[in-house]
Amino acid sequence: MKLDLKLYRGYVNKEELVVFGHVFKSWAPDKYRMDRKGIRHAVSVIHMFRIKPLENVAVKLKFRNIEVVTKTLSDGYFRFTIPFSEQLESGWHKYEVSCKIYDFGIVEYSEFLKPFESKVGVISDIDDTFLVSHSGNFFKKLYVLLLRNINKRKVFDDVVSHYQALSRAGQEDEGARNSFFYVSSSEWNLYEFIDSFVRLHNLPKAVIKLKKIKTGISDFLFTGRGSHDHKFEKIKDIIMFYPNLEYVLLGDDSQKDPYLYERIVKVFPESIKAIYIRQTSHHKKPKAVEVLKNIESMNVATCYFQSSEKAIAHSKSIGII
Repeated sequence: MKLDLKLYRGYVNKEELVVFGHVFKSWAPDKYRMDRKGIRHAVSVIHMFRIKPLENVAVKLKFRNIEVVTKTLSDGYFRFTIPFSEQLESGWHKYEVSCKIYDFGIVEYSEFLKPFESKVGVISDIDDTFLVSHSGNFFKKLYVLLLRNINKRKVFDDVVSHYQALSRAGQEDEGARNSFFYVSSSEWNLYEFIDSFVRLHNLPKAVIKLKKIKTGISDFLFTGRGSHDHKFEKIKDIIMFYPNLEYVLLGDDSQKDPYLYERIVKVFPESIKAIYIRQTSHHKKPKAVEVLKNIESMNVATCYFQSSEKAIAHSKSIGII
């Protein structure tokens, strides 16, 4: 039997530690070659959705003096949410997870975030917010995903400058950064693809939270589609986990981000400092304009922009950067 374990970046506050991952019967999605071109790349992407998660497998978390065991859910996913009150330096900390089935054992390492002292946290969508994805056009999105590897995928102009400025905003120490979270309707299958793209373009290192993993070709055809309620829940979890931060939310108008962020503002009326929505077509969408006006009526700054240059100017005008 082939056994594989995939870990993701977690996070910690003064009371809890949260880390999570998947266990697979075969290779994890990130084991497929992501340096291929054309049809060979398309085959690699499809293989990322032909995985076999393992249910009810024991996994052990180790960090310092902590050793905790849990078991995977039906989709191979596991999450450790454990009490934690040790003193930690701000920044990224390495943790270990291991599992064993019969004679097969595996150990993997990842990191979790202890935020630096700051006033601002940043939560960003991915597709068509910083990664050009054509989410509003099903066939074009599929074409780009299948035939364009990460080194051929595009980032919007000036978006890296904006995100780096948000990352450093208000931080005086050289190594200190504001906390970043990337929350998307893409599935966990695409985690390594997304993380590699982020590193390639020098976007801020972040905790990444994605949608439930998919396990078949038919699922692949509908990647990133369907309900976006999971994004609401994940953003809500982040804000509740770090309630003392003011948040900047970034999204786009290709799907449901304006409406999702309006819900977030209504639930957390004191927690959102600004909302940025990228315009993905030639004209602004009237419904998105209406929603953003309503958000502004709740004393949250908004910016509906086509170019990140405008978003940067807005962030400067309201004193974020």
